[in-house]
Amino acid sequence: MTDEHPAERSGELPGGLPELRASDADREQVAEVLRDALAEGRLDMAEFEERLEDTYKARTYGELEPITRDLPAAGALAPAPAVSMVKRPAGAAGAGGWAGRIVGGEGSSRWGVAVMSGFERRGHWTVPKRFNCFAFWGGGVVDLREANFADGEVVVNCFAVMGGLNVVVPPGVEVVVRGVGIMGGFDHGQEGVPREPGAPRVVVTGFAFWGGVGVERKISKGERLRLRKELEGLD
Repeated sequence: MTDEHPAERSGELPGGLPELRASDADREQVAEVLRDALAEGRLDMAEFEERLEDTYKARTYGELEPITRDLPAAGALAPAPAVSMVKRPAGAAGAGGWAGRIVGGEGSSRWGVAVMSGFERRGHWTVPKRFNCFAFWGGGVVDLREANFADGEVVVNCFAVMGGLNVVVPPGVEVVVRGVGIMGGFDHGQEGVPREPGAPRVVVTGFAFWGGVGVERKISKGERLRLRKELEGLD
């Protein structure tokens, strides 16, 4: 037996009483939907920050309800991506294959910080053996799809406090998640995917309090363009 409100179980706010005062739990419920939307790419960083600020300023259900009106309910599944029938050649991870992307050195960036703001690390950069990122009432994206790696195993250490962090890895990379969440969570959905020969291992660790750390696997824009050209060549 539980005294949890039915609306809390469904992920929806009570309707019909827009003037009713919202609680801290109601505001955090909306913030969690926003963090999921950021991790799934439904919101960009600027939209996430603006809506999160509105969420913590809201005093009534009527002020909270429009913030997530255009977002799917928590737990809704996105359409499955189309599966390419084009066989990827060995070494499709880039020139020289994965060996060409594990370059050693110190890394080109060691920190990402968002305090009531946002940050992005994406494009061509070198991931150090340990990259630390922190979000407080904000969000950040650590995109490894076009990155080089200072070592065959790198650690992305995430601290999310009432904020969201998203780690994007390319196909073929092994992901291990060791983070701890308190009234927050770490996404374990990308664990267990077989690692390509020579590919690095990415360990996502850290702490989430009233926040979330998402992990998603995507091909880069350059790889997507290459596959599109190959498909066009088959016509």
